[in-house]
Amino acid sequence: MDKKPAWLKVNFNQEAVNEVSGLMAKLKLNTVCKEANCPNLGECYKKHTATFMILGRQCTRNCRFCNVVHGKPEPVDPLEPENLAEAAVKLGLKHVVITSVTRDDLPDGGAGHFAACIRAVREANPNISVEVLVPDMKGDTDSLDIVIAAKPDVFNHNVETVKALYDKVRPEADYARSLEVLRYAKAAAPDMYTKTGIMIGLGETEQQVCELMDDVLAVGCDILTIGQYLRPSPAHVEMKEYITPEMFARYKEIGEKKGFSYVASSPLVRSSYRAEEAFRARGMEKRV
Repeated sequence: MDKKPAWLKVNFNQEAVNEVSGLMAKLKLNTVCKEANCPNLGECYKKHTATFMILGRQCTRNCRFCNVVHGKPEPVDPLEPENLAEAAVKLGLKHVVITSVTRDDLPDGGAGHFAACIRAVREANPNISVEVLVPDMKGDTDSLDIVIAAKPDVFNHNVETVKALYDKVRPEADYARSLEVLRYAKAAAPDMYTKTGIMIGLGETEQQVCELMDDVLAVGCDILTIGQYLRPSPAHVEMKEYITPEMFARYKEIGEKKGFSYVASSPLVRSSYRAEEAFRARGMEKRV
């Protein structure tokens, strides 16, 4: 692949990274920002924002695009919800994003722990809005009900890529199941915002991206994020091309015309990048 284009180069704020990383280490917390090697880590930490990654650092799946470690999962930390809420308050967060590794080893897929984290944040500061980015939990509706009952403001589950690339990029996941997770969440709580995100640059076509937009709109999805896939290592699935900022702008325009409440589409967009801005945009928070 050619040299990384200028639009993907970012400044790294080491001081901010050290500050937030120190707090996370003290409270025994993980962030997906660090574990997934996100290019926006310096910017987000400077703003005192982070996406908390609960349920340990070891994922029970091994998706070919993801930098999160695959291996034997760690025991669930019962103090994590309380520590997460403390970190949210100390960072002065107005919008908290909580995600996790996939825990297929747990009977509820980690749903109860997600709910405990949501409740802990709300108890610490009722004015903080909460967004969850959940794995598919094997499509188990009882597990999804546990998360939904805790009333997150935004329920996010990433489709990640177009249907045609699932076997290559997400061999342990299922496109139809991910759509069903989004459909079920919206049907169970119509006033809760649902959100999904995809990566591009994996060899998908514009038609396939547009078909994906139609599919997630059909299951009631409100918010869509689109970002550039960046290959974490030679062992991960190959990146086919750098998508230009102009093409990202085109996808944003297409998505908005199709009917999404909000579309974030640019090379450095990640699922939770500037998530608060997406939530607050166009008065969306007034619905909750």
